[in-house]
Amino acid sequence: MDKKKRIVIALGGNALGNTLPEQMKAVKITSKAIVDLIEEGCEVVVAHGNGPQVGMIHHAVNELTRAVEQDFPIIPLSVCVAMSQSYIGYDLQNALREELLDRGIPKPCATVITQVVVDPDDPAFQKLSKPIGRFM
Repeated sequence: MDKKKRIVIALGGNALGNTLPEQMKAVKITSKAIVDLIEEGCEVVVAHGNGPQVGMIHHAVNELTRAVEQDFPIIPLSVCVAMSQSYIGYDLQNALREELLDRGIPKPCATVITQVVVDPDDPAFQKLSKPIGRFM
């Protein structure tokens, strides 16, 4: 019996674009390549970054909303991360499902929201190098 190849694809948040139209275009192109692998018999898991998207959400919800309503509660970064995971996953899932159906492949797609526990004593916190959101 042939054993299927299992592939994990990691997409960087920057590869998904900086606007929703850019993201929609990127996930459609990416989905075609992913479904090519599925057609070859591979099992595929897709993970993605979300730095630019988290920054956009954080800015829009906290800074812009508070400019209009100063008493608006601050939305924590963790909630902004969940929001970005959800909408990126939703767009990827829909693009993959559409491409699969276009090719006559009846496979389900699912989005899974995750949480990661980070060691607060990690030495990387002493010298931050990864931006979240836009550069100022």
